[in-house]
Amino acid sequence: MVCGGFACSKNCLCALNLLYTLVSLLLIGIAAWGIGFGLISSLRVVGVVIAVGIFLFLIALVGLIGAVKHHQVLLFFYMIILLLVFIVQFSVSCACLALNQEQQGQLLEVGWNNTASARNDIQRNLNCCGFRSFNPNDTCLASCVKSSHPCSLCAPIIGKYAGEVLRFVGGIGLFFSFTEILGVWLTYRYRNQKDPRANPSAFL
Repeated sequence: MVCGGFACSKNCLCALNLLYTLVSLLLIGIAAWGIGFGLISSLRVVGVVIAVGIFLFLIALVGLIGAVKHHQVLLFFYMIILLLVFIVQFSVSCACLALNQEQQGQLLEVGWNNTASARNDIQRNLNCCGFRSFNPNDTCLASCVKSSHPCSLCAPIIGKYAGEVLRFVGGIGLFFSFTEILGVWLTYRYRNQKDPRANPSAFL
C-alpha cells in the first residue's frame, strides 16, 4: 500500500530528519574522537567536519520541528535548503567518482601543500616523509626518520587509498543526495496536505 496519508508523510519526514540528526552527531563525534586520540591535529580539518555536522543538525532540527508542528514557513525553508544541499552534494559526489588517477594526484598534492597540520598527521600515521620528494632539512614527524632506513615517500602510499576513499565518499554522497531529494518531495507533499485534526478553514 502506497504511503500517501497525512500521518504517513509526517512519520516518514520525522524518520528522515532523525536519520540526519544521528549522522550529524556521528560526524561531530568522529571529529572529537580524532582529536582525543591524537589522530587529527589539524584545526582546519576538524573545524570543517564539525561545521558540517552542526549545519546538518540544524537542518534536521528545522525539518523535525516543521514536520511535528506542520509549520508551513519552516517546511518551506527546509525544502529550499535541502534542495540546495542536494545540488551541491550531488555535484561533489559525481566529481569524486569521475576523477581519474592523474586528477586525484593533483588534488592530493594541492591539499598536501596547503595543510601543514594535516601533512604532519599523514607523515606520522603512515610513517612516510615528503609527497613526491623529501628534503632532509624539512621537518618530518615519522618514526622512520630516527631509524637508519630511508623513509618512503607519501604520494605512493596515499595514492593506494585515494581512489577507494573517493569512491566511498562519492557513493555515500550519492546515497544521501537521493535521501535529500526524497526529503524535498516528502516536504512538498506534506505541506499541501491538510491536518485532519485541525480546523480545515485555518489551513493556508
